[in-house]
Amino acid sequence: MRDHEMTIVMPKAVKNIIRILEDAGFEAYAVGGCVRDSLLGRQPDDWDITTSAKPEQVKQLFSATIDTGIKHGTVTVMWEHVGYEVTTYRIDGEYEDNRHPKEVIFTPLLTEDLRRRDFTINAMAYNDRQGIVDIFGGQQDLQRGLIRCVGDAHERFREDALRIMRAVRFSAQLGYTIEAGTREAIADFAGNLRSVSAERIQVELVKLLTSPHPEYLRVAYETGITSVVLPEFDCCMQTGQNNPHHCYSVGEHILYSMTQTEPDRYLRLAMLLHDIGKPGCKTTDEMGVDHFHGHAALGEELSKQILRRLKFDNETIRIVSKLVRYHDERFEPTKRNVRRMLNRTGQELLPYLLAVRRADTLAQSDFERERKIRWICEVEALADEIEREGECLSLKTLAVTGNDLIAEGFAPGPSLGAILNRLLEDVLDEPEHNTKEYLLKLSHKIG
Repeated sequence: MRDHEMTIVMPKAVKNIIRILEDAGFEAYAVGGCVRDSLLGRQPDDWDITTSAKPEQVKQLFSATIDTGIKHGTVTVMWEHVGYEVTTYRIDGEYEDNRHPKEVIFTPLLTEDLRRRDFTINAMAYNDRQGIVDIFGGQQDLQRGLIRCVGDAHERFREDALRIMRAVRFSAQLGYTIEAGTREAIADFAGNLRSVSAERIQVELVKLLTSPHPEYLRVAYETGITSVVLPEFDCCMQTGQNNPHHCYSVGEHILYSMTQTEPDRYLRLAMLLHDIGKPGCKTTDEMGVDHFHGHAALGEELSKQILRRLKFDNETIRIVSKLVRYHDERFEPTKRNVRRMLNRTGQELLPYLLAVRRADTLAQSDFERERKIRWICEVEALADEIEREGECLSLKTLAVTGNDLIAEGFAPGPSLGAILNRLLEDVLDEPEHNTKEYLLKLSHKIG
C-alpha cells in the first residue's frame, strides 16, 4: 500500500499545513494531480491536501481560511497570500445529474477517499511521514503509460460524465493509452456528456487540443465523444478528399494539421475548424476529382456557431473565425496584394495566418508543396517590408480623417464613410498617395 522509498519535494507551505494538521492529531496528505505530476518530474500547478479533519476543525487550526466548498468538505487555507485547498476525506453520495453527488459523507479513512477518484494516476496521496499511498496501482500505470479508472469504469463514468473527456484529455497530455475496459466504458457512456455544461466541455477540449497530442481527438471520435460535443468533426472524418493536393480524409487532415503548429489556443482551434466547411461544399467532377469551393466562407460561419455553442469568448470567436475565413486565400505575392490581405485580416493576425497556412500545407500531399511553402515565405517577407516602411493598411493610418473631410464641407453620414473607404482603396494600391494634400483633392473628385 505504501511506498517509503519515493520522496516528493513539497512546497514549504504544504509541509507546514500537513504538519499543523498532524500535530493536532489528524491525518493529512498531498493528493491527486500534484502527486502524479511530482512522480513524472513535472512542476505541479497546484497542491491539494486531503485530511481526516472536518472542515470546522481545519478552520479552527488556521487563522486565514475561505469557505470554498464547505458543503463538500473543502476549505481554502491561506498561507502567505497563497490559497491551498484542504478537503476532508469523503465518500460521494448518489449522483443526480451525471456530474455532482447529492451529498457527501465524511469518512475517517483515506482509502475510502481515494476510492471515489477518477483515474488511478490521480488517486495517490503523499506525506513525508508515510510516503506514497497508492492502493490502486497508480505508479504502475504511470510506468505503463495507461489511463485506467479507479475500480469499475462504468461506475466512475456513470457518476460524472465529464470524466469521459478527462480520460482522453489526460491521454493526450501524457501520451498515454486508455486501458481497454476504461475505453469501452467511455464508448458506452459518451451520450451522458449531453448533461455536462458547454463551459466544462470547452475547458477539456482546449486542454486536449493544446496538449502534445492534439491528434488524440481521434480517440474522442472513435468512442463517440465528438458525435455529442462536436458532430461537425464526425462529418469531416467521414468525408474523403480524392484530390491531388490531399492524401487524407478531411478529418485526418485536420488531425495531422494540428500537430504542425505550436500548442497555441488560437492556432489549434483554427486548425480544428479550418476545413469544417468542406463536407457541406464537396462536389466531384466528371474525372472523379473532389472539389470544395467556398469551404472557407462556410467554415467561417460554422466555426462561429460551434464556438458560440461551446461558450467561447468573443475575442476567440473573432480571431479563430477570421483565420478560418482567410486560411485558403490565393493571390500573386505582390506588395499590393499583401497590403489588401493585411487590410482584410488585420496586421496582428498575420503570424497566426501564416502558421495556419504552413500547417495546412504540411498536412497535405507532397503535390506542389515546395511552391506553397515558397508562397508563404514570400508573403511573410513582403509583409515585413510593408511593416518596416509603415505603409497605410487601414483607416486608422489614413492621412485624412472624417473631421478633415467635414472641414472641407462634406456632410457627416454614411456617404462620408464611403468616401474614406474609397480613399483607403487608392492608398492600398499606391502607398505614396497617403498624404493629406493628395487625399483631399481626390475626395473632392469622388464626392
